[in-house]
Amino acid sequence: MHWLDWFVLLGTLLGIVAYGMYATRKQMDAESYLLGNRQMPWWTIGISVMATQASAVTFISVPGKAYQDGLGFIQFYLGMPLAILVVSAVFIPLYYKMQVYTAYEFLEHRFGKWARWYTAFLFLIQRGLAAGITIYAPSIVLSTLLGLNLSLTNICIGLLVIAYTTTGGSRAVAITQKQQMAVMLGGLLVALALLLVYIQKHIPLSQGLELAGMAGKMNAIDWTPDLSNRYTIWSGLLGGFFLSLSYFGTDQSQVGRYLVGKNVREGRLGLLFNGVFKIPMQFLVLFVGVLVFIFFQFNPQPLHFNSVQWSELQKSAAKDSLTVLNNEYQNLNQERQKSIRSWSAGSIPEPEFKESYLNSLESEKKLRESVKVLMKKHLPQEDSNDGDYIFLSFIMGYLPIGLVGLLLAMIFAAAMSSTSGELSALGSVTAMDFLRPMGILPKSDSGQLMANRLATAAWGVVAIFFALIFSLFDNLIEAVNIIGSLFYGTILGIFCTAFFLRFVQGRALLLAGLISEAVVLFLYFDTHILPNHVSGLAYLWLNPIGCLLTMGLAAVFQLYFNLRSSQKF
Repeated sequence: MHWLDWFVLLGTLLGIVAYGMYATRKQMDAESYLLGNRQMPWWTIGISVMATQASAVTFISVPGKAYQDGLGFIQFYLGMPLAILVVSAVFIPLYYKMQVYTAYEFLEHRFGKWARWYTAFLFLIQRGLAAGITIYAPSIVLSTLLGLNLSLTNICIGLLVIAYTTTGGSRAVAITQKQQMAVMLGGLLVALALLLVYIQKHIPLSQGLELAGMAGKMNAIDWTPDLSNRYTIWSGLLGGFFLSLSYFGTDQSQVGRYLVGKNVREGRLGLLFNGVFKIPMQFLVLFVGVLVFIFFQFNPQPLHFNSVQWSELQKSAAKDSLTVLNNEYQNLNQERQKSIRSWSAGSIPEPEFKESYLNSLESEKKLRESVKVLMKKHLPQEDSNDGDYIFLSFIMGYLPIGLVGLLLAMIFAAAMSSTSGELSALGSVTAMDFLRPMGILPKSDSGQLMANRLATAAWGVVAIFFALIFSLFDNLIEAVNIIGSLFYGTILGIFCTAFFLRFVQGRALLLAGLISEAVVLFLYFDTHILPNHVSGLAYLWLNPIGCLLTMGLAAVFQLYFNLRSSQKF
C-alpha cells in the first residue's frame, strides 16, 4: 500500500481508540462502566446497536456473497422489523422496570439461579465464538494484503480492541461507535460512487443492471417453499423473525446497548432506529457487491481471488495446469467482453446474447472449480473458498491512493465496533450473572469495576484464541449467523416461556431448555441418521424450532409435574 493509505488507515483507527479512552478516562464506578449511568440519548443508542451488528464480516463477506449469489441474502433480514417491534413492546419495558444489568438477570427473578446460569452460559458460548470471527475477519485483510502472519495479526487486533473496551466499558463502546459508523457509511458510499463511475465508462448503468439480472444477481426474493434453501422469503420472515427476536431481545451484546438509555422511550427509539435503517443499509452493501460483479465483467479479475493462495499454488507442481487454466480464463473474459459490447450496441439480439452470456458464466464457474480442485490436491491444508476476498480484490486493485486506506479503515472500524460490543457484553454477563450470584464479585465499587474489566479482558483473550483456530468458512457472514442459530432458538424459547407461559416453573423450564438445545445441535450436525429433507434443513429454521420446542416441552413437563404433585394427595 502507499504511505498515504497507511496514514489514513492508522490515523482513523488510532484516533477512534484514543478518543474512546480519553472520553471515558474519569469513569470510576461499575454502574457507569456497565450501563454508562443510563444517560445515552436514543440516537446514540440507535447508532450503537447498528454498529455492533455491522461487523467487519458485513463489509468483507456480504459484497462477495452478492457477487456470487446476488441479492437473495436480503431475505435474511425481512423478519427483523417485526421482531424489533415485539422487543420494543415486551422486552424493553420489563428490563427497565426491573433495573437489570443483563437480560439474564430477569430469568433469576422468574425461574431461579439455574435458569439464569444456563441461559447466560449458552450466550457466552455462542457470543465468544462470534467474537472470535469478528477478530478473524479483519485479520484476513492484513495477513493477505501485507503477507503478515495470520496468528500475529489476530493477536494485535484483539489487543487493540481489548485496550479501549476494558478502559471505558459500555460508554466507551457507545461513544466510539458513532465515529466508527461514520467511517463505515463514508467508505461504503465512496465505494458505491466509484463503482457507478467506473461502470458507466463501459456501459450504461441500466444495461449493467440488466446484465446482472441475466446472471440472476438481481433476484432478491425467492418464493420456493424449500426448507433446505437457506434464503427464501419464508425462512427470512419466520426464521429471521425468531433469530432477530432472540438477538435483539436476549443477546446481551444488543440488550446492553439499549439499557444505557435514559428511560424506556430512549431505549425503544434507539432500537426502532435500527429497525428502520438496517435493511436499507444491508441492501446497499449487497448492491455494492452486485456492482462489483458488473465492474469485473469489463475489467481483469483473478481466477482465484485469494492472491496469497494463488501465489502458493503457482509454486507447486500445479504450475503448468494453472497456466493453462488461466490462459483459457483470460480468453473467455476477452470474448465475453466483446459479446457484451456488441449486445450493448444492439448488434446482437438479446435472446442469442443471453444464451451465450450464461454459457460463458458457466464456463467460468467450471474453471474456478478446477482451480479449487488443484488447490485441494497440492495445498490440502488451505481452504479453497475465496468469496471473502472478492471485495478486497476490488479495493486493492482499482481504488485510488488514499481511498484504499479509507475502505480498509471502514472494515477495521466495523471490526472494532462489533468486537468491542461483544467483549463488553461477555464481560458484563460473566461478572453480573456468574461472579455476583456466586458471591465471588467484590462488594466494593472499585472491586466490582476491576472484576468487570478483568472479565472483559479475559473474554478478549478467549476471542483471540477462537480466532486463532478458525479456518476460512464458505462465507464468514453465514458462519456468524449459523453459530447464533445454534443457540438463539433455545435462549429465545426460555425468555418467551418466562413472558407468556406464567404457569411454568424453573425445573420444567430447565429440562426443556436442555433437551431443546440437544435437538437443535443434532438437527444441524447430523447428516446420516435423519432423512435428507430433514438433515439438509437450512440453519434459519433452527431458530423457530428451538424456541417453539422449548416452550412446548416446558409446558408439557410442567403439566406432568403438576399432575404428579396432585396425585400424591
